Order: sequence, then C-alpha cells, then structure tokens
Amino acid sequence: MKLRGTFGALRLLMAAVCLVALVSRFLWGLGSATFTPGNFFAYLTIQSSMLFLVVTIIAAVVSLRGQDDAPWLDLARATVLSCTVSCGIIFALIIEQSGERGFRIDVPWSDVVLHFVLPAVAVLDWIIGTGRGVAPWRSIAIVLVFMLGWGLVTLARGPIVGWYPYFFLDPAQLANVAQFFFYGSIAVLLFGGISTALVAVSRTMPLGERWTARWEVRSALTPPRTE
Repeated sequence: MKLRGTFGALRLLMAAVCLVALVSRFLWGLGSATFTPGNFFAYLTIQSSMLFLVVTIIAAVVSLRGQDDAPWLDLARATVLSCTVSCGIIFALIIEQSGERGFRIDVPWSDVVLHFVLPAVAVLDWIIGTGRGVAPWRSIAIVLVFMLGWGLVTLARGPIVGWYPYFFLDPAQLANVAQFFFYGSIAVLLFGGISTALVAVSRTMPLGERWTARWEVRSALTPPRTE
C-alpha cells in the first residue's frame, strides 16, 4: 500500500511538471512573430502531452486510493504513452535533420521536459509502477488510427493556413513524393513499434509488485529473533 502511494505521488508530480511545461511552452511561443494558438495546439506533441496530463492525474488518484488500474485505464495509459514516447523520438530526429540542413531550432526547457524527461520517467513508471494491468493489443490500432487521422487533418489544414508542424509534412521542404512516403513509413513503424513494446511489457508483472512479493516471502521465511 505504501509503495502505491509513492507511485501515486510520483504521478501527481509528473502531471504538475507536465502542466507547468505546457504553459511555459505556450508563453515561450508567444515571443515568436509566427505564433498562433491554433498552430500551437496542432502539434502532435502538445495534443499527446495534454492527454498525458489527464491520464496521469487519473492514474495518480487510482494509485493513491490503493486500487488497481481498471482495464480502460490500462488501455488509455498504453495508448497515450505510445504517442508521447514516439513524439519524443521524432523530435530528436527533427533536431538532427535540421542541424544537417543548416537550420537552427531553439529548444526551450519545456520542450526538453515534454519530449524527453516526462516520457522517460513515464516509461519507468509503466515498467515498475504497481497496480498496472494488461493493456489490450487494440491499443496499437488506436495509436495508429490517431496518428494517421492527425496526419490527414494536418495535410488538409496546411495549405489553408500556410503552415505545417513538421518539415516532412511540408511539400515545399521535400524533394519529391517518395520522401513523404519514406518519412511517413518511418513514423508509422515507430509509433507501431513503441506501442507494441509497451503492450508487451504490460504482460509482465510490474517490477514494483515483484519486488514487494519477494520481500514479503523473505520476511515470512525469516525466523523471528529470540532473546
């Protein structure tokens, strides 16, 4: 019970950090002449981070109550975490590609937190945290449908507003259609692979529960001390 309370507190802390990072990222964006709220909320990272905030708060409350995750919560956590981790990896690739092309990308601390720190801590929580159940395989399909749906909306919106959140979606920054399908295929494989890995991990006992069980067995087998 004490361990669950610890993970519940950790999840509340993650949610608080996520909220502060989202607000900070929005305020930082206001300093750009091309910033608009519509474009800010069009980023897949921002959308997945907002979902992460809601799901993490719910998971924290459940853990603090000493309850196991409901099946729908396991599904939601696996789905949202898949998107969050995948966005972090894609962001890292974008930074690398921009450097090779001679473009400068300013990365505020909020982006570092949203793309790298929170996903890493959340994955550890997924592996170790108590109360987690088994995520269904349909989580993979939900992740891919969400990603493809977001992509289609972004492609339809791009010519209207004259803006694309990522270079591999902007026809003006691609040499040909083959490049678009190449980057798109990488994104699909990445999202699908991360989601598959997280669902597979959910089929193992959380390390926190395994450690607790071993400690209880060891305590039961240890003979009481006698004076």
